[in-house]
Amino acid sequence: MKNIKYILGVCFLMVYISISGQTIQFNKENLQPNQVHMSFEKLEDKEVLKVVKDTAVKAVDEPTFVRIKDLNFINGSIEVKVLSRLLKNAPAFARGFIGLAFRIDDKNSTYESIYIRPTNGRANDQIRRNHSIQYYAYPDFKFDKLRQISPEKYESYSDMGLDEWITMRIEVKGKEALLFLNDSTYPVLTVNDLKLGENAEGGIGLWVEIGTEGYFRDLKITKQ
Repeated sequence: MKNIKYILGVCFLMVYISISGQTIQFNKENLQPNQVHMSFEKLEDKEVLKVVKDTAVKAVDEPTFVRIKDLNFINGSIEVKVLSRLLKNAPAFARGFIGLAFRIDDKNSTYESIYIRPTNGRANDQIRRNHSIQYYAYPDFKFDKLRQISPEKYESYSDMGLDEWITMRIEVKGKEALLFLNDSTYPVLTVNDLKLGENAEGGIGLWVEIGTEGYFRDLKITKQ
């Protein structure tokens, strides 16, 4: 597929998606913010997408993401590089929440998600470390409900920190999702019972939560 150039103001900023081996450029024309603010910026000489949650959204684990338009995903892998910082006005419980939503329905009313809490990765408190990674399913299985009904099952630990690029790769097949971080050979989180079921399908979103200044680049999607 031929690359298509988009000019944003006086700056020529490009962020790339690779879909099933094909790489295309995209900008505001094929990204759809949902309850977030997005902008194209340069960070460490890299062209990136910045995403911040809309402060009007008070609830947590909500559909606060930038959705990739005209994309339907069932099974395969989703890989992206993420970097998060805390906003100056971030609440004390902010953890740099950042991640991916997938199998998003047409109305953004149901989806699966895996995200990370970078501040927990190197905390002195071991319990916080154990909550570095989180799976949830919207709307019925947010993190607090899953933690209550199945403690530790949908959370995990991995080394990570704020203000550093982290590669997230989620491999999805049926009711199973595996998360790999950076160059990990084995998954750092295994979910064997995705709550929306093995036949769910839909879009992909770049997700952030309260207090996060999130950056995304190098999104690669491989469908099976």
